[in-house]
Amino acid sequence: MRVKKQSIIFGYLILELVLLNLSAICTTFFKVLPLWKDRLGDFFFHENYLTLLLIFNISWILISILNGNQNLYLTGDLRQRFKEMLINSFILLGMSSTGILLLGLESAALTILLGPVFVFSALNIGMLFVMSRIMENYDRKGKIRFGQNLLIIGAGPSGKQVQRFSEGNKHLGYNIVGFLDDYYPKTNGIPLLGKLDDLPQVLDDNPIDELVITLSPQTEPVVKKAIALADYRGIRVTLVPDYMPAYVGQQFQTYNMGGVPIIQLKETPLDKFHNYFLKRAFDLVFSFLVLLLLSPILVLIAILIKSDSEGGAFYKPVRKGQGNQDFTMFKFRTMYLDQGDMVGMQTQGQDDPRITRIGRILRKYSLDELPQFINVLRGEMSVVGPRPHRLNLSDEFQDMVEKYMVRHYVKPGITGWAQVNGWRGPTKTMEQKLGRVQHDLHYIENWSVLLDIQIIFMTIFSSKTRINAF
Repeated sequence: MRVKKQSIIFGYLILELVLLNLSAICTTFFKVLPLWKDRLGDFFFHENYLTLLLIFNISWILISILNGNQNLYLTGDLRQRFKEMLINSFILLGMSSTGILLLGLESAALTILLGPVFVFSALNIGMLFVMSRIMENYDRKGKIRFGQNLLIIGAGPSGKQVQRFSEGNKHLGYNIVGFLDDYYPKTNGIPLLGKLDDLPQVLDDNPIDELVITLSPQTEPVVKKAIALADYRGIRVTLVPDYMPAYVGQQFQTYNMGGVPIIQLKETPLDKFHNYFLKRAFDLVFSFLVLLLLSPILVLIAILIKSDSEGGAFYKPVRKGQGNQDFTMFKFRTMYLDQGDMVGMQTQGQDDPRITRIGRILRKYSLDELPQFINVLRGEMSVVGPRPHRLNLSDEFQDMVEKYMVRHYVKPGITGWAQVNGWRGPTKTMEQKLGRVQHDLHYIENWSVLLDIQIIFMTIFSSKTRINAF
């Protein structure tokens, strides 16, 4: 399924370029107005202004062509389109900065670069919303048509999912003429035009622009026949595997591997390099600053631990990390050396006699976790992520909780979404196990930099974080 008229997409790109140039002109105009006063005739030729405009325009055209995101602006829900717009704005900032540096125009960067990109992003998001509503309204009245007539072959789960998407995105102009199916009589308001063998007659009787085939792989002969009929009539074909709704995650990705279509069932935001880069950069900077600024406190804690009981300052259990790989985790020791669980197999409880006086205070305020910032710098952990479990507990969860091992798609964290929502401490009941894992999976599927910042803020200030802290 695609937007049929590329002229719509091209027109949208032209509008974006108009907004981009207006943003650059207006923001620069207001900055130089007090200096230029009556010399507005020289404004547009001020210094390297035209060169900068050229950099902006070339950068945005390259982004639009190489990323193919113009199509995304006209598909998917509004939230997804806003997200793509913001990502492209950051890319524009980076590409324009690179062009400015390569041409030796650094002096103009701060005065002409940041303002236009910020204003352009705001205006473009506004235009995106307005255009979406205008196209939806005009399509509802039948005044424009840039979509196409669809015939869906297969009224199963995938077919109905295509129907829901089309009906929920009226501005795309898709019109479902009907379904063909041998087994599903109910089609949620869309006419069932016949069985699969009726396809030639249905194509003769109806103006069809595209076939959407949602049959299972077991119906290969039928699919081949349908594709042959479509090719004979010059009709586009879209294949939607019927098993997808049951198996894919909230996010998934398709690839072409040597001509073979590949579907990655469970993609996470951190599988994308730019997200991984942002998270890793944040981890490195944040951890370095914490260790640097808190170094006097860390030294003091180590001295207090050693003076309070015999043994070293650190406790180094083995935990499971990303990819289910073992790693050594650093913590401040909070138990007596002769009674502590040095292997990391025993569960701690409230008023546990093995915990030292200093250890009780450290546990209450999670200060025993501070050395894990060393693990973050080493690349074994992240500041935010699913908390690493003891080895025996990890094996237990794997057998009892569905999708538990999906937690190991990402690095474990010093703090996490489960912990700041009160799912910390014992996991004796099934409710406790499910609650913790469900929150971890929610974090993995919905990761963002803002969510990480929110979790860090809640870790410091929310009382829920200290529930079951013993």
